[in-house]
Amino acid sequence: MFTALRRHLRNKLDSDALLRNGDFMRYWSSSILNGFGSYISALALPLCSVLLLHATPSQMGMLGAAAAIPFALLALPAGVFLDRNRKLPVLLGSKAVMALTLGSIPLAYWLGLLSIEWMYVVSFISGACSVVGGGAEQIFLTNLIGRDRLTDAQSKFAATDSAARLIAPGVAGVLIQWLTAPFAVLLNAIGFVVSILLLRNLKATDPKPAPSNKHPLRDIHDGLLFIWGQPLLRTLAWGAGVWHMLFYGFAALSVLFATRELGMTAGMLGAAQMIGGIGVLLSSLLLKPLNTRFGASVTMLIGIGLTAFAFAAMPMIPANLFGSPTASAVACGSLSLFLDCGVMLFFMPYMTMRQKVTPDAYLGRMVSTMRFLTVATAPIGALAAGYIGEHFSIRTGMACVAVGGIVLTAAMSASMRNVQQQAAPAAS
Repeated sequence: MFTALRRHLRNKLDSDALLRNGDFMRYWSSSILNGFGSYISALALPLCSVLLLHATPSQMGMLGAAAAIPFALLALPAGVFLDRNRKLPVLLGSKAVMALTLGSIPLAYWLGLLSIEWMYVVSFISGACSVVGGGAEQIFLTNLIGRDRLTDAQSKFAATDSAARLIAPGVAGVLIQWLTAPFAVLLNAIGFVVSILLLRNLKATDPKPAPSNKHPLRDIHDGLLFIWGQPLLRTLAWGAGVWHMLFYGFAALSVLFATRELGMTAGMLGAAQMIGGIGVLLSSLLLKPLNTRFGASVTMLIGIGLTAFAFAAMPMIPANLFGSPTASAVACGSLSLFLDCGVMLFFMPYMTMRQKVTPDAYLGRMVSTMRFLTVATAPIGALAAGYIGEHFSIRTGMACVAVGGIVLTAAMSASMRNVQQQAAPAAS
């Protein structure tokens, strides 16, 4: 049996060019490690604010806004910076800053200094690292494997991300109850250090771009004009912008809803999010067949529709479904499955489509400009949801997000049809 298994694995490695690429395998290992840590922090960080610092809905909205504000402030200059510099040093530097920032949380808690203001700063720095380092990561991956293998690579990332999504929240719930939330975050900080060690010696081509004699503002202007001149990118920009506004509003209230409305503990919340991980696994299995049969645009619309369904159904869960809080937790986890599957089916085709229509010279500006256009709206959603949650109710705030999700799904379906109709005559 073991001989047959080794033969199968060897044949799989021989037939898959990405699996034979040592640099890609180190990059993938780093992605797995950071993905696992990010799911732990995704539960631990809001619970630090909700359980230890007793944050209000408005404060949770401000926390979400702090993570998104760097996209509005830094995304455009970051695109110019990335187009003028090598990507790997930027990627490694952002991971180092993240390790130090996350490591400050347990230190501040141990010293008795942790406050909601401290969490705002951590959230802002994390957002800034996501803008600069995340942009560098997307471009570096394209240089590492080429455009033609992006969909294959994204499918592999989705498969391993699903495993992390299945395991990490449950581990996080146990760690939070055992060590408290601040010290659970320390695992993610350590993961960034290990990731730096994995990536620092990559042999992939990462050339320094030719010096530019253009003023940075001119490059920013050119990046905006490029996106405006591409009907597909223009549609993706406004659609993803509205979606981020809704998602950040949902995220600002979701942990408050689970803990205060449904009475879920950290362990129950971790277990519910593990159910959501099945959605990531499902998306990894569906991504290629859906892309092959319907195309990337339809796959993306299916993803948006699934997230809208989760937005709408979540606030309808009663505190004691069928007279049992456990049943409410299971319902919450089941809807997380639809949400996580939808997010992956939305963003994987979205990223692939925008990369394919962008020349190499514009990749940095395209990625950062799109992130500016799509995530700069997120603080509005987080702050608005927090305000509604505090002055009306948490369920009311989530219901407003749900209405927006339904309208967005219909509007994006119509817009993508128009884009395809415009592209058809050009192709012929």
